[in-house]
Amino acid sequence: MKIAIIGTGYVGLVSGVCLSDFGHTVVCVDKSEAEIAQLNSGEVSIYKPGLDVLLAKNAAAGRLSFTTSLADTVDGAEAVFIAVGTPSRRDDGYADLSYVFAAAEEVAKALTGYAVVVTKSTVPVGTNRKVADIIRIAGHEVEFDVASNPEFLREGAAIEDFTRPDCMVIGVEAERAKEIMAQIYRPLFSQGYRI
Repeated sequence: MKIAIIGTGYVGLVSGVCLSDFGHTVVCVDKSEAEIAQLNSGEVSIYKPGLDVLLAKNAAAGRLSFTTSLADTVDGAEAVFIAVGTPSRRDDGYADLSYVFAAAEEVAKALTGYAVVVTKSTVPVGTNRKVADIIRIAGHEVEFDVASNPEFLREGAAIEDFTRPDCMVIGVEAERAKEIMAQIYRPLFSQGYRI
């Protein structure tokens, strides 16, 4: 399955590397050319034990790649994970969702066929409705569904938390989206982890 990950920060990079290790073809996109060049050379800017080894293994196997081209990344992807920053706003402490909404608008313009757009970033309740509205308005009548898959990654144990979770939380409404998300996480489901 082809998966696009938007954002190569803590959540996006760990998710992309681990999903590629599940056997999926994963393309991670970021606007930072320096970050992408570093990742393409096998260097990881965030330290997580074992992340560099998994990245190298899956990049060498052709399952993991990095680019600055969102359009190429999203084209043909069955799932598009939005894993961008949601920093707290200084004035009121709420999550700044501007990066999530900007990513949703770019995804809408790049979709060429059905995909599940997955919010992986830490976002408040109601965000997926806004993401769906943005895609409907900015898109060109392409089919899509939106799913929620919040991250629960601890500092220093991110890979372990992703590949051996206490439980994996996925929120979907459409049966088609449910089937795709089940395929993505089949390696966890088949090992008895709660989803």
